[in-house]
Amino acid sequence: MATMLSSFLLVLCCIARLCLSFSGQANSFESVPDLEKSMYMHIDGYPCVRLLNLSGEIGCSNPSREKVVAPIVRYKSADELLVSAAVLVSIDEFESLLSRLSKDSDFAGKVAGVLVESRTEVSDGLKGFSPDRKFPQAEFAPYQSNNFEWNPTGSGIMWNAYNFPVFLLSETSTLILQEAVMKNEKTKKSNTENVAEFNVVMQTTKFGTRDSVSCLKEETCLPLGGYSVWSALPPINISSSQKSKPVILTMTSMDSASFFRDKSLGADSPISGLITLLAAVDALSYLDGLDELNKQLVFVVLTGESWGYLGSRRFLLEADQHSDSIRGLDLAMIETVMEIGSVGKGLSNGIKTFYSHTGGASSATNETLHALLRAQDSLKTESIKISMASTSNPGVPPSSLMTFLRKKSQINGGVVLEDFDTSFTNKFYHSHLDDLSNVNSSAIVAAASLVARTLYLLASDHNASAINAINVNASLVEELLGCLLNCEPGLSCELVKHYISPSATCPSYYVGVVLGEPSSVPYPGYVSDVSRFVWNFLADKTSISSKNTSSACPKDCSGLGELCIREEADGKGVCVISTTRYVPAYSTRLNYESGSWTVLPYNSSDDMSAADPVWTESNWDTISLRVYKVQNAAYDGLILLSGIVVTVLSYLLILITRTFIQKALKRD
Repeated sequence: MATMLSSFLLVLCCIARLCLSFSGQANSFESVPDLEKSMYMHIDGYPCVRLLNLSGEIGCSNPSREKVVAPIVRYKSADELLVSAAVLVSIDEFESLLSRLSKDSDFAGKVAGVLVESRTEVSDGLKGFSPDRKFPQAEFAPYQSNNFEWNPTGSGIMWNAYNFPVFLLSETSTLILQEAVMKNEKTKKSNTENVAEFNVVMQTTKFGTRDSVSCLKEETCLPLGGYSVWSALPPINISSSQKSKPVILTMTSMDSASFFRDKSLGADSPISGLITLLAAVDALSYLDGLDELNKQLVFVVLTGESWGYLGSRRFLLEADQHSDSIRGLDLAMIETVMEIGSVGKGLSNGIKTFYSHTGGASSATNETLHALLRAQDSLKTESIKISMASTSNPGVPPSSLMTFLRKKSQINGGVVLEDFDTSFTNKFYHSHLDDLSNVNSSAIVAAASLVARTLYLLASDHNASAINAINVNASLVEELLGCLLNCEPGLSCELVKHYISPSATCPSYYVGVVLGEPSSVPYPGYVSDVSRFVWNFLADKTSISSKNTSSACPKDCSGLGELCIREEADGKGVCVISTTRYVPAYSTRLNYESGSWTVLPYNSSDDMSAADPVWTESNWDTISLRVYKVQNAAYDGLILLSGIVVTVLSYLLILITRTFIQKALKRD
């Protein structure tokens, strides 16, 4: 009896010691957040989210209202899956993984989520990665040639729907996940494993609203869109009785797309074009006698072009409706349109080479081509070459000009300046890999020089007297590249902070959603950082000084044509005279009334209305990804069984102890 009692007491002491050791560990945490931080690793990444249109869904979401938790495995080991798992995959294997998921339903049923490793360096050997189609937005082309491959590396994977979460990992998170999956591989026979927890629950999934009409009705989504910007150089005097001048309209885009919502840089396509336009405007702004030009220069920076050409189509509709956002600009006065497309890769063997793609045969188009060649000749020392695009092309490449050409009654033709001839030179079109390393600053400087001198020749009826005085500031181009295509300094750079107070440092060119009621004078908080910067920059560069020197801008900045710029930067602002305006950018088939959105019927008078997908983005409460360690089910069962055994033994110990004590007391 004594031997048995000693054994039980020894067990009890071990349990007590174990409990004390756990107690000591718990005391090392000062708070619940400290304990949570030690248990969970929150992972930085960029999610693929759910988007909707009139016909259905694309993008990614958790398959239900619940979080998804699954062990992490490498894609190479995925064939061995017996239970659902989160698959860690390199960007090189990402397309093949999604292709396999679409063809193998058994394998797809085992994939709970996908984690895509970031790529720190884009090697020259990479064949390319473009999740867009081979002919992006072919339905809006003014010609029938849908099989033409402008984008040879395009896979079209971003236009499919995936009922599982997908995250692009940051560089740091990639290392964390690689270590986690390595530990899982080394400890297959151990009792623990690292799992990923995805919280990508979309409200459209929660409420079963699977298209734009139903989700807008139930208010589980918002329309894609934002604010475009246009500006006139010099400012347009809308009160003048003089006849309006013919308009030379130059445009570019400032939004891109990607498989991953917040990782849409679009360095070559289209931000190289945006920087080119800003640098060209800066160069022209220093010229004297702009009021004496025979034609009016107008610059347009569009957003939403990656999603059904929201910006250009809404711009044309606002012009037709003579809305306040287009006040002063008459479409009937547009003589020619020049679009600046992808120009950041226009460098080959030391020569900056660009291609002019023309749409519509007109004397104005021919005049633009002639001006481009004259501008090239004036820049002979800069090794710049402009060539006509191949006649084998079906028409202009995917561009905003396509929607302008569809307005045949008002737009006769135009030119798109690109860094490619028959197909994109950008192997990473509409992907997160189209970053700063994918463009060349000297090519952008050359394109800006070419554009600025061409526009001056067109506006002055080919009077080349001041053409050699037009010089692009290469330092400004470098600064814009650092501000608009990098996180350091990013939007916190001095140039941007000179005009606005940015809400984020790292730029992203996903169009976003329309907040509040669309307006020509929107609430600044509803306008993206980049749109606000572009508005202020153009308003500054195209302005003339105001006689109003009051420090109470914008309160007293209400004269004809007056605007208050740089108000965000210093809280005061400067009053200038400028024709610079915001233009709402959202589907032409949407109407906002009484605080809600509705889809309008198909408009037979607009031949692009039938092709309008009416893009919306699902709402969500929160999106997160974290990794932590769990014990497997068998080990949990063993722990439960051990607990039961310890409880039974403890009970027996109590009975034996009580019996022993009772007998000892009787002997006494």
